[in-house]
Formats: sequence, C-alpha cells, structure tokens
Amino acid sequence: MKQYKVGYTTGVFDLFHVGHLNILKRAKEQCEYLIVGVSTDELVMEYKRKKPTIPYEERKAIVEGIKYVDKAVPQLNREKFVAWEHLLFDVMFVGDDWKGSALFDELESKFNHVGVDIVYFPYTKGVSSTIVKQKVKL
Repeated sequence: MKQYKVGYTTGVFDLFHVGHLNILKRAKEQCEYLIVGVSTDELVMEYKRKKPTIPYEERKAIVEGIKYVDKAVPQLNREKFVAWEHLLFDVMFVGDDWKGSALFDELESKFNHVGVDIVYFPYTKGVSSTIVKQKVKL
C-alpha cells in the first residue's frame, strides 16, 4: 500500500526529458493515483514570457502517455490551493528548488490546515528543457 491515495504535480513538460520522467516516476511510487497539471501555452507565456517549443495539446498527450500518470489536466493558473479545491489530492510533489520560498511557505501553511502534504524532490542534475534547447542549437 502506498503512502498517499491521490498525488498531484505540475509542469510545462516542454521537450520531455529524463528529469520529467524521474519526477513522475518518483511521485507515482508514493501515491496510488497521480494527477499531472500541464501548463497551458497561455500560462507559460504569462509567467515565463516565452512560448513553449511543443504546443500544449501535444505536451498533454505526451504526459498522458507516460505509464506513471493516471490523469493529465490543464494547469490554467499557478494557484495550487485552487487546484486542490477541484482535484482533492492528498499530496503535492514539487522540485526542491521551491522549498523555503515565500510562495511555498504560504502554501504549506494552507495545505497543513486541510491535511495535504508537500513532498519536495531533488531535480535531476544536468538536464532541463533549457539545456536540451542549448544542445540542439550546437
């Protein structure tokens, strides 16, 4: 039996790479049902000020095709508590670079009141969509 029933994580998942696979695999190891929020193109433009290389529908289809993912949903905004109100997950998985940030300190406090845990995973070293894009340009 896994520690959590329903887990949630989010990402852009542009230029899908082994780091993406690792976080999804590690998340699924801890929960029975994994929901993944895939950032829409509009959301990525809003906060990263750049368009994803792969369009949203294709990125969502890739994520849905991963055996660790039970359901992929659009991430329309970055409000994780609002996502919880709709999806009712028990745990959220996120990269450890967010640990200690004002945003996630506040979110931890809100989630504590409703019994939701946050599990921080270390990022896979040496790989990111930005690094993949740089390699392709060589």
